[in-house]
Amino acid sequence: MKKVAVAILMVAVVCTSLFAQGGSEAAAAVVTNAEKPVVFFNRQPSDPVTGVIDMEVMNWNDKTYYVGFDAAGGGAVQGQLIVDFLASADPAVVDRNGDGVIGYVLCIGDVGHNDSKARTQGIREALGTWTGSTDPGVENTKEGSANVGGTTMPVVELDSRAMTGTDGTTWNANAATDAMGGWATRLGDQIDMVISNNDGMAMGCLQASNYPAGVPIFGYDANADAIEAIGAGTLTGTVSQNVDAQATATLQVIRNLLDGLTGDAVVTAGITEPDQYGNKISASVDYVPETKALLAQNTGVNSSNWTEYQAGARDTGIKQTDAPTKRVLLTIYNSGDNFLSSSYIPALQYYAPLLNIDLTIVQGDGQNESSCLDRFMNLNSYDAYAINMVRTNSGRDYLDRLQY
Repeated sequence: MKKVAVAILMVAVVCTSLFAQGGSEAAAAVVTNAEKPVVFFNRQPSDPVTGVIDMEVMNWNDKTYYVGFDAAGGGAVQGQLIVDFLASADPAVVDRNGDGVIGYVLCIGDVGHNDSKARTQGIREALGTWTGSTDPGVENTKEGSANVGGTTMPVVELDSRAMTGTDGTTWNANAATDAMGGWATRLGDQIDMVISNNDGMAMGCLQASNYPAGVPIFGYDANADAIEAIGAGTLTGTVSQNVDAQATATLQVIRNLLDGLTGDAVVTAGITEPDQYGNKISASVDYVPETKALLAQNTGVNSSNWTEYQAGARDTGIKQTDAPTKRVLLTIYNSGDNFLSSSYIPALQYYAPLLNIDLTIVQGDGQNESSCLDRFMNLNSYDAYAINMVRTNSGRDYLDRLQY
């Protein structure tokens, strides 16, 4: 009986030890919200005045990254698109009033947004009107010049305005419609070109009842309606920031982190080289280690190649995986943003199931950070977070929520 008792006692001790060990491992396996992956996208954490990247936010933890596109490169692409158009244009046609000067008006999206700043700078540098400022107003420009069909002609910015709606939203298409109506009335045939920081505002300009027919107009984003407008001959050009590459990279970085990848593999697997499931983004995406940013490259779109960017095409390099399902909470700063609502969200919704990511999307009003923050909740229910802020300096507000 004593031997049996001792045997039972030993089994009990071993089981207790194993249970304690298992409990210890389970406790160690608990991941706090502050340790989970955080990917900012589309709006890079930065100072809205200086544009300096907020590295305190980007260094929140070793699983914090930004996914967007090469903003400075995109501004240069848009500027080159315009310069190339002018180089092949007939001066007698482009110069509507024959005054020997090419005049343009500019729709600025958001004076505090890095992407808007980069596009304004790219346009002004290409046309020679750059003075070092991305602020609206002709006082912030100078007379430039451009090759127009083999003839060097002066170029002037006739007017520019930040397109802010009556509700405070930026990149506002309705504000662009109103502004274009005023410009057409006030400036008349001095307007030889219309340039916009995005497609939404460009399409808004075209909605003005007195838009001067035939005046070249350039947008940015390659939204579906803009691509069709190029095909119809009403929009002259736009820039594709490869939305599918951005949306997939946002999800892929999260997938990599949740799969336990570390180091370079986080920003290369499935992005610049095949991941363990055989997926790889087809478009070019570069990594900038200094700012922990993955940036998709831009391409110009005009009448010569618009059919390549028509809606419906998806990246065939991304296929269904057998990865374990993970839950991700994602915020969109403005439900009314044309690019995000018509291009980015559909791309996310297409690729998330392929990567077995259960995506919950909450959308703000584009004006109040609280419209997103108040729905940035039930954080324990998610494995990772993707954040698109109303203001570029609000990153810390979201991170503070993850501390509890």
